[in-house]
Amino acid sequence: MIKDKVVIITGASSGIGEATAKLLAAKGAKLVLGARRADKLKQIVAEIAQAGGQAVFQELDVTKQSENDAIVALAKKSYGRVDVIFLNAGIMPNSPLSAMKTDDWHQMVDVNIKGILNGVAAVLPTFLAQKAGQVIATSSVAGLKAYPGCAVYGGTKWFVRDFMEILRMESASEETNIRTATIYPAAINTELLSTITHAGMAEGMGQLYKRYGISPDRIASVIAFAIDQPDDTTVNEFTVGPANQPW
Repeated sequence: MIKDKVVIITGASSGIGEATAKLLAAKGAKLVLGARRADKLKQIVAEIAQAGGQAVFQELDVTKQSENDAIVALAKKSYGRVDVIFLNAGIMPNSPLSAMKTDDWHQMVDVNIKGILNGVAAVLPTFLAQKAGQVIATSSVAGLKAYPGCAVYGGTKWFVRDFMEILRMESASEETNIRTATIYPAAINTELLSTITHAGMAEGMGQLYKRYGISPDRIASVIAFAIDQPDDTTVNEFTVGPANQPW
C-alpha cells in the first residue's frame, strides 16, 4: 500500500521526480523531496499541500554525503521513519568521446553514480535496523544497450543496473527484507536534454525526443505500482518508453 508510506525522492524538482511526488502524494504517501533548486521544491510542496497531500523538502546536492544523510534525518524528524527512497537525480550531457568533454564525464560520474552510492549509504542503516525498506533507482535504456554518444552516461547507468541487482541479491541472502526496483526510461520529456552541451548531440537528441518522447507521468505510474506491491513482493526491473520506439 502507498498510503502513509514515507518516501524520499531525489531529483524531485522537475520531470520524473516531480511527477512521481505529485502522484504519490495524491495516493496518500508522505513525501520528502530533495533537489538543488529549493525554489522549485517549495512550489511543488505548496501544490501538494493545496491538493490535500503531505510533503516537506530540503535542498539536496546528491554528490555530498552529508546532504543525503540530512534528508534521511529530515524524513525521520518529520514523519518518524523512512519506507522508500527513490534515487532519481541524474544528468545526461552526452557527446562523442572525441569531443573530449571531460568535465561532463566527471560530472556524470559524480551525480549518476556517487549520487546513488550516497543515497543508499544514507538510508541503508535505517533499512537494516528496521529490516524493511525499498530502494528504487532510475537507470536508463542506455543502461541496457550501448548507444554512440552515450559512452559515459550509459556507463553510469550500467553501474546503476549492476549495483541495484547486487543490492537485491544481498538483501535476499541476508534476509534484510530490502526491496529494490530499477527503472529504465527511454525518451521521456524532462529537462535532461538541457544538460547536453554538445551542439550536434543536443540537436539530434532533441529531434528524437520530439518524435518519440512521452510524459514523465508514465514513469510516475510505474513507480507507484512498484511501491504499491505487498511488502513481501519485489518487482525488480521496468523498461518504459514509447510503444513505437525504434531502438
